[in-house]
Amino acid sequence: MSKKKVLFVTQELNPYTEISIISDLARRITHFATNDEFEFRILMPKFGIINERRHRLHEVVRLSGMNIIVDDEDYPLIIKVASLPGARLQVYFLDNEEFFKRKAVFKDEDKSPFEDNQERLVFFCKGVLETVKKFGWAPDIVHLHGQMTTLIPFYMKKAYKNDPVFNDAKIIYSLYENELSDSFNSKFTEIAAINDLESEELNFFKQDDKVNLDFGCIKYADAVISGCEATDAATKEFGEMFSVPTLMSATETDESAMASVEFYKSLLQDIVN
Repeated sequence: MSKKKVLFVTQELNPYTEISIISDLARRITHFATNDEFEFRILMPKFGIINERRHRLHEVVRLSGMNIIVDDEDYPLIIKVASLPGARLQVYFLDNEEFFKRKAVFKDEDKSPFEDNQERLVFFCKGVLETVKKFGWAPDIVHLHGQMTTLIPFYMKKAYKNDPVFNDAKIIYSLYENELSDSFNSKFTEIAAINDLESEELNFFKQDDKVNLDFGCIKYADAVISGCEATDAATKEFGEMFSVPTLMSATETDESAMASVEFYKSLLQDIVN
């Protein structure tokens, strides 16, 4: 039986980052899912805190060289790769000097959000889909971790809806405590309206005159997983609101990781049936 393909997109991953629970849980899921049933491609941002020399990152020339348009500006997309320690997996890092060179993730040394976080989000999400297109690799499952990934379901089902690479994928969003949108403003929907989309099509990302990345993401996802106990209630609420399958968090990280892998299998079984 051929392996099922999992596109794993995360804003964090141990050992490259150790920022929050996302880093550890994402790493453990890949550990438990690496077997004869699944083939993984892992993509994440190349934040400036990631030590390229220590983790042996190197540029993938055949994938680099694309320009990603964000708010009418062209930004070069550089793809780097490293082998995930202890696993037969490659991690692809999306890099751009203007967006990711800084030695911080979402906030400056004064704990203030970077003013261009919304542009960085759009660049990363669009860059992920363009990179996967260049792979020519059609995933069965797309599993997203962290608010940095939240535009991907919308883009897949709107901007890339006619692309056969993404047609059959089931999209899972793991919900964590993460307020990336603190610095976002009313211009977000205009910036995020790529590929001739209209800004009004992103209205699901607005709630009470504020940007709500989780709401907009889950509106276009096929399933939602609670990444921690603190998001269990919200996960249940979103699942009922959008009538999508849900998975609650477990007490231990390994339990949550193993449950996520079983969740993959249940979604794939639904496809078969």
